[in-house]
Amino acid sequence: MASRFMVRSLLLATVALSSTFANTAKATATSNTSDYQQQREQFVQQMVTKHNFERDQVEELLGQAQRNEAILEAIARPWEAKPWFQYYPIFLTEKRLAAGLKFWQEHQDTLTRAEQHYGVPAEIIVAIIGVETFYGGYLGNYQVLDALYTLGFHYPPRAKFFRSELEQYLLLTREEKLPATELKGSYAGAMGFGQFISSSYRHYAVDFDGDNVRDLLNNPVDAIGSVANYFAKHGWKNNQPVAVQLGTEDSFEKFVSKGLKPDQSIAELQQMGLKLPTELASDYQAKVFSFELEQGHEYWLGLTNFYVITRYNHSPLYAMAVYQFSQQLQQAKQSQQ
Repeated sequence: MASRFMVRSLLLATVALSSTFANTAKATATSNTSDYQQQREQFVQQMVTKHNFERDQVEELLGQAQRNEAILEAIARPWEAKPWFQYYPIFLTEKRLAAGLKFWQEHQDTLTRAEQHYGVPAEIIVAIIGVETFYGGYLGNYQVLDALYTLGFHYPPRAKFFRSELEQYLLLTREEKLPATELKGSYAGAMGFGQFISSSYRHYAVDFDGDNVRDLLNNPVDAIGSVANYFAKHGWKNNQPVAVQLGTEDSFEKFVSKGLKPDQSIAELQQMGLKLPTELASDYQAKVFSFELEQGHEYWLGLTNFYVITRYNHSPLYAMAVYQFSQQLQQAKQSQQ
């Protein structure tokens, strides 16, 4: 049985420890508040001095932005964190395929023109728009201003990137005469049929119907041209393959390496012992990827065009879903002819 002295000592220690925790939490909160205020002031000053915004205008916009906890929760559990066998059924569905074929039929001339002008296959463009927004059916329900404000000032792991996107967003809405407080998109601030983030909208969006407006929010024609332009600017290789399925044998595992960019030639991989199911040019750059199945893995060879798809979303799962969906679309389209 503990003595009164021991009990009193334990109580005093507990009180002291609680006080320490409280003081630490208070100091952290004060520090976070101070960091937020400093970052906000730096952002406002940047918009004023670098881009000639009125200070009151920027302050007013930030004042209307709301921290959204749902956005912080969403970015903490991205779909790309799922294993492949759980990821691909989200996108490779009969419903999406039917919608894709309908979209292709409705915009056949525009897709043909985009393919001829940019060298990007129609099925890739249709697949991207289908995976991103189900052909405009799911454009996102988050206020873009709230999303970029929340992630730019309240999500430390990628705050710098999202503050940069907030900067790009304010520039975009000024240039395109868009209402900054009204636009909606994804939890990461992506917008329109192709879900372009603000910097991509500014740099890769095109007026593909000739009406002098780059409208990715409501105009599928501009969206088609802009997706094709994005891929062309990121190095799409016309008439080159995207990926080649290798198999499920464990022997392919030794060829898997980190990163997304193809960093070995076909010749080098073959010299290492990689056996290919089809003939490929020896100077093509490639990388072997592993995709998790319910039991085991399947292995694919990703080529330059596979890497280009990852420039849209930096995930091999995303690129593979887009590629496989594009093949479903192409096969279904050919069967209709």
